[in-house]
Amino acid sequence: MPNIGDALVYYVVFLFSTTLHEAAHAWAAKRGGDPTAYHGGQVSLDPVPHIRREPFGMVVLPVISVLISGWPFGFASAPYDPEWARRHPRRAAWMALAGPGSNLALIIIAALLINGGVLLDLFQAPESVSFGHVTTASSGGVLDSAALLLGVFFSLNLVLFALNMLPLPPLDGSGALPLLLSPETTRRYQSFLWSQPALGWIGIIIAWQLFDLVFRPLFLLAVNLLYPGVSYG
Repeated sequence: MPNIGDALVYYVVFLFSTTLHEAAHAWAAKRGGDPTAYHGGQVSLDPVPHIRREPFGMVVLPVISVLISGWPFGFASAPYDPEWARRHPRRAAWMALAGPGSNLALIIIAALLINGGVLLDLFQAPESVSFGHVTTASSGGVLDSAALLLGVFFSLNLVLFALNMLPLPPLDGSGALPLLLSPETTRRYQSFLWSQPALGWIGIIIAWQLFDLVFRPLFLLAVNLLYPGVSYG
């Protein structure tokens, strides 16, 4: 049985990070001329409108999974106008990248705070690393809690970033592909995706199978970059 206190930390970080992810999508869409998500109240760090849209993906599934496995699995979404995306595929692509971009920003912030703590002798590189545990407090008490919180922010947002950047529908990496395609190829690509809704399920299954192969080396690379001169393998 996972530690309830740790499970709560994981869920709170998941809820905040996912809310920021979807709010970034909504903000980028509004900036690009599609106010659909804005009118739904999703250009906001308030989790309520995001939970209202996906209660199962943001509450039920992550709470069950965090209590069973110790870390949350879930999903969320921000609405957009497909006609807007068809007329402005590059704007829609930047909207797709805004979500994982917000997770990358949280990774960088967590890394900077960890490095700042190391410089102040509050944190130190651990003897070994694992998901969620990427730094160690120099003393106990509140610093242990801070180390756990920063480690979870670093690790969980790395998952959200890496998973969503896979170029598979319905993940954000697939939505960003028009930035690399010609206008005609983009039109064909969008028409194909929107005419084959089952591709989303196929993409999720493939991503699930591939993710461990992608994430483990990425996690080790990120932690080694976090502590220059220290080698984890």
